Amino acid sequence: MTDQTNDRSLEKYRRMLRIRHFEDKAEAIHAQGEIPGALHTYAGQEASGVGACMALGESDYMVGTHRSHGHPIAKGAKLRPLMAELLGKATGICKGKGGSMHLSDFSVGSLGETSIVGSGVPVATGAALGSKLKGDGRVALCFFGDGATGEGAFHEGLNLAAVWKLPAVFVCENNGYAVSTPARTHVPVKTLADRAKGYDMPAIIVDGQDVDAVEAAIAQAVERARTGGGPTFVETKTYRYADHAVNMGRILLDRGEEVGEWRKRDPITLYRARLLEQGVSAETLDAIEREAADEVEDALRFARESPLPEQAEAFDDVFTAAVPIPDYLADA
Repeated sequence: MTDQTNDRSLEKYRRMLRIRHFEDKAEAIHAQGEIPGALHTYAGQEASGVGACMALGESDYMVGTHRSHGHPIAKGAKLRPLMAELLGKATGICKGKGGSMHLSDFSVGSLGETSIVGSGVPVATGAALGSKLKGDGRVALCFFGDGATGEGAFHEGLNLAAVWKLPAVFVCENNGYAVSTPARTHVPVKTLADRAKGYDMPAIIVDGQDVDAVEAAIAQAVERARTGGGPTFVETKTYRYADHAVNMGRILLDRGEEVGEWRKRDPITLYRARLLEQGVSAETLDAIEREAADEVEDALRFARESPLPEQAEAFDDVFTAAVPIPDYLADA
């Protein structure tokens, strides 16, 4: 392996660091009141998102979850419009109307994410159907959590994808909790990958803290999808460090020493150690980390300096025909 910053392995390290610094900064300014509404952070799960997205092509589709700042960053999204979106600014990727839980970035194939658990599965299934009908070779990858596997939309989406052999990859990021409910208490099967058996769909279980292992597993599923083999279910065993939503009071069971045990297998720390063993210098890795931190600081400056949306734009991109702002509101 060469000690070059454009190396593929270093790009995985770079993207994981971008996510971590982005999430840490978002949590900090959310606590200060700069980000409105709820904030669901991705710290701890970086290897799952980056490994999966690195296995995709630039034109492939990706659908995220309510915990989804990390997913578009993993797919290569620019940080400035993402941070501006969190602050509700007009320069945001969704013009300030999506916020933390409703991001989309078509420039990197991110079709969006919503706060409705499991709702991304039929979206990804639909995108995969469109790809198959057009014959454009695109694959649709969908992220969701363990809680989503109990939703009707999840089962309907997987059923159709399997019946029609669609080019889809379903990635269950099993972080062990659905809000505050441990997965072991709401799932009757031994592993979430067992869900795929009901649809005669191949399933892979992978260590979600190992970015290389995740990429290898997803690459196998992507190749199968792209060559007409149909969908694959991939379960990544991972963990989120923060509560379900940060700075909103404890709505999670006391996890005791569990968080500390998972931090011992931090995906970024593990990958840094692997890169050092492979001959990459500490100076190179330190430079990448400084670069990621600087990119996040630059994104925050951009967001803070950006204007808020104009009131007259409130209904733009919402309805086909623009809805006029009533005079009594326009004058408010």
